[in-house]
Amino acid sequence: MSTTGHHVDISKERLVLGDAARKVAVIAGTIGVLAFAASAALGLRGVGDRFFQSYLVSYCFFLSISLGGLFFVLIQHVTRAGWSVVLRRFAEGLAVNTGLMAVLLIPILIGLKPLFLWARGDEIADDALLQGKRAYLNELFFYIRMLIYFGSWILLSRYLFSKSVAQDASGDPAATLQMQKVSAGGLFLFAITVTFCAFDLLMSLEPHWFSTIFGVYYFSGSALVLFAALIITSYFTQRSGWLTGVISTEHYHDLGKLMFAFVVFWAYIAFSQYMLIWYANMPEETQWFLRRQTGQWTALSWFMLIGHFIVPFLALISRIPKRRKEPLVGAAVWVLIIHWVDMYYLVMPHTSDGVVPFHVIDLTCFLAVGGLFVAAFAMRFRRRSLLAQGDPRLAESLAFENF
Repeated sequence: MSTTGHHVDISKERLVLGDAARKVAVIAGTIGVLAFAASAALGLRGVGDRFFQSYLVSYCFFLSISLGGLFFVLIQHVTRAGWSVVLRRFAEGLAVNTGLMAVLLIPILIGLKPLFLWARGDEIADDALLQGKRAYLNELFFYIRMLIYFGSWILLSRYLFSKSVAQDASGDPAATLQMQKVSAGGLFLFAITVTFCAFDLLMSLEPHWFSTIFGVYYFSGSALVLFAALIITSYFTQRSGWLTGVISTEHYHDLGKLMFAFVVFWAYIAFSQYMLIWYANMPEETQWFLRRQTGQWTALSWFMLIGHFIVPFLALISRIPKRRKEPLVGAAVWVLIIHWVDMYYLVMPHTSDGVVPFHVIDLTCFLAVGGLFVAAFAMRFRRRSLLAQGDPRLAESLAFENF
């Protein structure tokens, strides 16, 4: 790569959303609140435990975007990346949404018993395997772990965001070094907490099954949807008149390359998990996949293979769509859709008749969590710059070009 691109005068750019952020937040927040009310009403009118399952699907989906944002910020600081400076503030804003996700965890804590078999002490009294896991899989320790996970993410994301925003005014290059040092240790903390959170929120839904690679599986999806979210956010921000000359085709090209890379990485991890478990042929491990290869779940499994790997792989393998915004945004939207399907595939329990239980509450829960997620993200930039103006590598990012 080189840094000999065109000069951009950021003084002529619109960098603060202002009242536009409030309008977006009001619309998205209203949708979120109304969808929450609709979801609760459906839950009270006979859907029962289905509310908690649908809610967990969308919760893990939006949590993965925030965690992907935190990973992006950490890795950019650690590697001293210059190309991504014009994009980093979006990722910082998404990462800070871990605070909102901590609040939105409350319905899951309320629905612990309907969701998790291990939380129903009376039902597992005679289950020797689960009794052996009680030291880890118990409600008190679950609450403590969630406190550790979200406490770590909130502290990291808020520190990096506030430090970056403060640098806009000070221009102090020492702040960049401080963020780099914090990010180095933060990456290790991130890897551990995301791995165990994936175990707790998703893998423990079927506590007789286990996969040591499951945390990497969830991480790969989180990174993938982050790049999709950055592409979509950048595109619509520019279309609305902000950062028009700041984010260039070169930046979209690199985001497209990274999205393509994590499509392949996700497929590699998914195949490795499936192949090793299937090859070992151990009943306590293979039963999870067996259930998803019967009835309607078989078609959904094939859809996951084709939709999560083959379609985006073919759509992004060429250089051309990575340098054209509309095709790239289309691929990013598809990646977000199929990632939600992936969360559904992981969360929903297998029924004896093999029916995939899609329900309208899946949509209302998505709008509920998504509406509040977008509202919080938009309001964060009502008075703050969309661009890390004080970063000493900004000029490098503005002039960035691919070979």
